Amino acid sequence: MQKFVSDYMEGAHPNILKRLAETNMDKYEGYGNDIISQSARERIQKLIGKKDAEIYFLVGGTQTNETVISTMLMPYQGVIAVDTGHINTHEAGAIEHGGHKVLTINGVDGKISADKIDEYISLFYKDTNHTHEVFPGMVYISFPSEYGTIYSKSELIDIRKVCDKYDLKLFIDGARLGYGLTCDKCDVTITDISDIADVFYIGGTKIGALFGEAVVFPRPNTIPHFYTMIKTHGAMLAKGWLLGIQFDELFKNDLYFTISQNANICASRIKNELVKRGRALYIDSPTNQIFPIISPKEALDLDSKVSYGFMETLPDGNLVIRFCTSWATTSEDVDKLIKIIDEVL
Repeated sequence: MQKFVSDYMEGAHPNILKRLAETNMDKYEGYGNDIISQSARERIQKLIGKKDAEIYFLVGGTQTNETVISTMLMPYQGVIAVDTGHINTHEAGAIEHGGHKVLTINGVDGKISADKIDEYISLFYKDTNHTHEVFPGMVYISFPSEYGTIYSKSELIDIRKVCDKYDLKLFIDGARLGYGLTCDKCDVTITDISDIADVFYIGGTKIGALFGEAVVFPRPNTIPHFYTMIKTHGAMLAKGWLLGIQFDELFKNDLYFTISQNANICASRIKNELVKRGRALYIDSPTNQIFPIISPKEALDLDSKVSYGFMETLPDGNLVIRFCTSWATTSEDVDKLIKIIDEVL
């Protein structure tokens, strides 16, 4: 059985496991106040060119999204997101549980546009009853999107301009940031991300780490006492050096970007083979997620040979599925999937 369900099915990059083993009996201060976590912070600060950036290591993506959004918004505010955004579809109501409504806007190819955000907020303030409603206080986007698509630099700048116009915070979910930044369609750098966003995070769980995400505030004191609030929201790890070690390794010698690129190369091979065989793609993603359209009968035949992600059922009854590669996907894995595609599709 081949497994292409998601990009966090493997453990961790061997460099991380080696470092964890080497330091296993060493003693470190807790809660991220250790020398290794500080080294990891300095690597990221150097990478984005901001020595004063504040960096915190949290345990997972859902905890990160909920903690950042809850602490940046006032109690009467909500967060704008595309209708297919992760916080709207796959967070089990975590944002609403924290007391903040997700304000959805219909997107195109998994993305939200600056014009749509502007239109939404303009209509909100034109409503004479808006003081009785949830105020938009933040824009949330993910890079890449839930459908593997990416924003261009000009699109991000336009969104930033709308945020500035209405005094909104911009939060970029980077759970798959490495896959976005290393794809061949990307004209954005991590420095650009840090210049444009009020806060973003660098995903580790999906890109080489056992677990963990690195939250980056490019400008210091964006959220006073954020460190304390991480604990309030249950997202702090007592053995914080275990997170520090992982990001310290990922940002040595461009490892994070090298392994991210591997996933995109593998995905491109799969996509090209599907297209060669005349298979329709729901969205042409340039990153590590591929979205073929198949029939229910084909899905049944696939089920016994490969595990994959289900996305949605189309009006004609056909299904959109997802093959997802990862930092650890091998050429042999791709060869086996292509053989299955030949047999079944």
